[in-house]
Amino acid sequence: MDFSNALLNIKGGERMTRAGWNGVGMYVEAQIPDDESKMGLPYIYIKTVNDEFVPWTPSQTDLFAEDWSIAD
Repeated sequence: MDFSNALLNIKGGERMTRAGWNGVGMYVEAQIPDDESKMGLPYIYIKTVNDEFVPWTPSQTDLFAEDWSIAD
C-alpha cells in the first residue's frame, strides 16, 4: 500500500512496516499522549532494528513507497 493508506492505518492504531527497510522487526506506530505523558501532541515513533523507540519523520523514499504493510 502507499503512505497515505499507511498513515490512515497508523492513525487507527496499527503498526506499519515497509518491505524496503533493511532491518527485521522495524515498524512505525502512533503515540497518543495521555495524562501521564511528557508529550502534549500525538507523534509517530519507529522501533529500530536494535529494539529502541525514537520519534520518526518519513523520508522522501518512505512517502513515495508502495510497499507499506501492517506489521506482524
